[in-house]
Amino acid sequence: MGCADQHCHPAVNEEKLLPSTLAAVTEAGEAFIERGWEMEVVVCDNNSTDRTGEIAEAAGARVVFEKHNQISRARNAVGNVAKGEWIIFIDADSKPSKALFEATAVAMGKRGIIRGGTTVKFEGGE
Repeated sequence: MGCADQHCHPAVNEEKLLPSTLAAVTEAGEAFIERGWEMEVVVCDNNSTDRTGEIAEAAGARVVFEKHNQISRARNAVGNVAKGEWIIFIDADSKPSKALFEATAVAMGKRGIIRGGTTVKFEGGE
């Protein structure tokens, strides 16, 4: 299966957290690259007033701008420019693991699956 994969990040003023998220996506994305799949990262700058878009571009992400602060509009903005067969939406303050993307790749290989979700674990909390 040679599918391309997009990771779409809605981001509003995330200059502090976005670098670690993009680094985690790149590392986790090895699960797709090892399968010979293409991967593209698209970040929606959702009307930020900080350096969010600049940071995303410097990390190699494609950036689209959405002026209305609404999650559905941000996700639609990246979905409209994404090139791949699959789209994975990740918030700008998240850190997906390679194990998560490996499990996702296995699920993507099963043609009966059309969507999925994951359990969220908060860092630093009790």
